[in-house]
Amino acid sequence: MTDAIAFFAAKLALQTDVSDVHAALDTRDFVLVDSRGTAAWEQGHIPGAIHLPTAEIPARATGLLDPAVPVVTYCWGPGCNGATKAALALARLGYQVKEMIGGIEYWIREGFPVQTATGTRTRPADPLTAPVIRPGCDC
Repeated sequence: MTDAIAFFAAKLALQTDVSDVHAALDTRDFVLVDSRGTAAWEQGHIPGAIHLPTAEIPARATGLLDPAVPVVTYCWGPGCNGATKAALALARLGYQVKEMIGGIEYWIREGFPVQTATGTRTRPADPLTAPVIRPGCDC
């Protein structure tokens, strides 16, 4: 049982999900980093996120991020480990970092807004990932 407690506590210390990030965005007690490339960022990103592609983290992180402010990374989704790579790169630089599991895919599937060149848009929640009555899983 001790192994299970340590494992799940570590997961919660190092990962967060899209519902929790959405609920906490107004607090601004963390910085949300989109680690995807420029074409993906321009296609759509979470409003308020900072664009910092994983490959650019070693060169640009110190100019963009305050080491005293926690960072949450995201990438495409569960089939992509880009947010994990970005979180590792930031952790190596000394940042307190979490990975947003689900990525922008689940952000969109849960019905949360995405910023595009033409403005902010929101799609209806996918009933396979979130309640359609209101966003959030209540878990």
